[in-house]
Amino acid sequence: MSAMTELSGGPALPQERRLVTEIPGPRSRELMARKQAAVADGVGTVMPVFAQAAGGGVLVDVDGNSLIDFGSGIAVTGVGNSAEAVVRRATEQLNRFTHTCAMVAPYEGYVEVCEELARLTPGDHAKKSVLVNSGAEAVENAVKIARYHTGRQAVVVFEHGYHGRTNLTMALTAKSMPYKHGFGPFAPEVYRVPMAYPYRWLTGPEHCAEEAAAQVIEHITKEVGPENTAAILVEPLLGEGGFIEPARGFLPRVARFAREHGIVFVADEIQSGFCRTGQWFACEDEGLVPDLITTAKGIAGGMPLAAVTGRAEIMDAAHVGGLGGTYGGNPVACAAALGAIETMRELDLPARARRIGEVMKPRLRALAEKYPLIGEVRGRGAMLAVELVRPGTTEPDAAATAAVAAACHNAGLLVLTCGTYGNVLRFLPPLVIGEDLLNEGLDVLEEALAQV
Repeated sequence: MSAMTELSGGPALPQERRLVTEIPGPRSRELMARKQAAVADGVGTVMPVFAQAAGGGVLVDVDGNSLIDFGSGIAVTGVGNSAEAVVRRATEQLNRFTHTCAMVAPYEGYVEVCEELARLTPGDHAKKSVLVNSGAEAVENAVKIARYHTGRQAVVVFEHGYHGRTNLTMALTAKSMPYKHGFGPFAPEVYRVPMAYPYRWLTGPEHCAEEAAAQVIEHITKEVGPENTAAILVEPLLGEGGFIEPARGFLPRVARFAREHGIVFVADEIQSGFCRTGQWFACEDEGLVPDLITTAKGIAGGMPLAAVTGRAEIMDAAHVGGLGGTYGGNPVACAAALGAIETMRELDLPARARRIGEVMKPRLRALAEKYPLIGEVRGRGAMLAVELVRPGTTEPDAAATAAVAAACHNAGLLVLTCGTYGNVLRFLPPLVIGEDLLNEGLDVLEEALAQV
C-alpha cells in the first residue's frame, strides 16, 4: 500500500490493479439484473460493476476485481473514499444525532463549515454561506440570491456549461442529451453566450480570449441589457462540457464587465473546487474573486453537501426564511466536510494535485504525439482530459471515445467521458492515489488507444 493511502486512512486495500473475472463479473451481472428490475431506466451506469470497497486509488467490485480509479465518483472523493478524518468525524456525529434541521435547532458543525468556507474561498471581503444538499441546489440558490440582491431577472450562462438536472439548472445547462432532452419547458430569462474554447475557436486560439469576451459583452449589451442582468454564471474550468480551459484573459474581462454593471459574478466550482486543479479553487488561477461561489462534490469526502458562499451584503439580501431546506447542512455531512478539509490541509492536497498533473500531463502529451486520434490534451492539476477527433481533423469522434473508455474498463481502469460532443476522456483520480497506480493507469490507457 502506498504511503499516501496510509495517510488518507480508509480500508486496508492492496493498491493494485487485479482482475479475477471478466468485466463485469458474474456477481455484478446478477446485481445489474436486479437493478434493471427495480431502478428506473433513466439512472444510467458508466461501468457495469458493483462496488464492494474502495480506498486510495482503487475500487474493488463484488467479484473481487480491483480497478484503478480515475473517476473519484465524478470528482467527489478527492480525499479518498474513506479518509480517516472524514470517517472519524462523521462517526462521532452519528453517535450524537443524525438530524435536527438547521432551521429548527442549529448546531455548531453548520457554523464551522461556513467559517471554513469564508477562510478558504478567494477574496478578503466579509463572506457568508448557505449549506444545501447538491450542486444543482447550490446553483439554484445562487441565482435566487443574485436576483433578490439586484432586483433583476436575467441570468447569463455559457456554451458548453453544465450546472445541474433540476428544472432551472437544466435551463442553465447547454447540452441537450442526456440532460435536457424531453424534460422541458424550462425556466425563462436564461441567456447563453459563447465560451472561449481555444481548441475550437475559428480564428485560432491566439484570438480566442479577446474575441470571445467581445462577443459576450456585445450579446449582453445588445440582447439582454446589463441593467436587466442579475448574474453571470460560469465554470472557471468547465466540467461536463469537456474540461475546457477558457482562454487566459477571457474570464477576468467578463468579471470586470460584470463588476462595472452591478452584475453578480458567480463561479460554479462544483467540479473544479477543493484542490482538484492544484489550487483550492480553479478561479484562483487568474486571480478571480467571484461575488458568489458554488461548491459541492469534493467538499465532504462523499457525503451529500453543497454550499453557496459569497459577499456578505449579497448573501444577506434574501429575507429570513427565504433560504434553507430540511436537509441542508445535515450534521453528519457537515462533520464529514470538516474532516475532508482537515485532510486537504494535512496532506497538502493542492500540491498533491499539482504533482498528479506533473506525472500525467507529459505522458498524455506523448500519447497525443503517438496517436493522432488525440486532438488536444488539456486541464490543470488532477482535472485532465483528452479530446478525441478523427485524425487530421477537428471532427469529434464520440464512437472512438466510447470504444477507448470501454477498453479501459475491460482492462481494469475506470475512466469517464464528457463533452458537448461526447468525445472527451476525462481523468479525475483521487488526490491520494499512488504514482505507481497513476502510471499503470496510463499504461492501460495507451493499450486501449492502440486497440482503437
